[in-house]
Amino acid sequence: MRAVYATDLSAAIETAIGSQTCLECLQRYGIDTIDLVTVTSPNVTTGMPGSDIGGRTKQALARQRRLLEEEGFTVETHVLRGTPHRRINGLADRVNADLVIVGSRGQSPLEQRFIGDTARNVARTAVRPLLVQRIVEGEDEPEVANEHLFQRVLYATDFSENAERAFDQFERLQSATKEATLLHVAPPERRAGGEGDTDAEAQLAELAERLESMGIETRTVVREGEAADEILAAEAEFDPTTVLVGSRGQGRIRRLLLGSTSESVTAKARSNVLLVPPSRTR
Repeated sequence: MRAVYATDLSAAIETAIGSQTCLECLQRYGIDTIDLVTVTSPNVTTGMPGSDIGGRTKQALARQRRLLEEEGFTVETHVLRGTPHRRINGLADRVNADLVIVGSRGQSPLEQRFIGDTARNVARTAVRPLLVQRIVEGEDEPEVANEHLFQRVLYATDFSENAERAFDQFERLQSATKEATLLHVAPPERRAGGEGDTDAEAQLAELAERLESMGIETRTVVREGEAADEILAAEAEFDPTTVLVGSRGQGRIRRLLLGSTSESVTAKARSNVLLVPPSRTR
């Protein structure tokens, strides 16, 4: 399987690429080939007198490539010019990637830097499963928020077709995931304990049975409220390493996992986010 890994060549991204535990988790997911890509501004001219931007970029990319190759990945590097999210998603389509990986620093727009903006825009336009990997500022240097990327998964579902596509990710995650929390958020106007809640609990129980057959310890949770708020509240309570969510879904009860909800979760969650876009006609 193949992943496109976006890098801005920063120390933060190098920390993620240099984490042996993170890379082992990607291998457990099934990734064995990585397209390492950095996108430069079209306004930057590498041939300007006295400028060695091109040389420094190649050196930094080669260093990160070696880190990945030392862990057993087959690596191809790409230096592209243009709008980052368009180039990243375009490359993912071109190489038929199974996963796109971007790093994200900070939980607010004011804290988000280059790669944070890129992560948000890639998420909005993703056509491939997207892993947003959280990187935080440590005391001395950046650190990954959760080295065991997929050890504990919070899966949010509205029982839509796209949410089912997101659930299918567990087929790839089963060797890396030990614990899963299955969450359904009921509309705030619906009375708690009603028939809809019973139906949701039954559907979650069926999903839980499937995961437990894979050896994944599973709990189910039904809550009432606004989807994004309750997903983030569940994240704070259950401390997952990754939130798994479908984007732009539409449930049988009402629209819950909309683009705005998945976007809010992607921007505000403190754990990693695995975002699965809808299928499309090729």
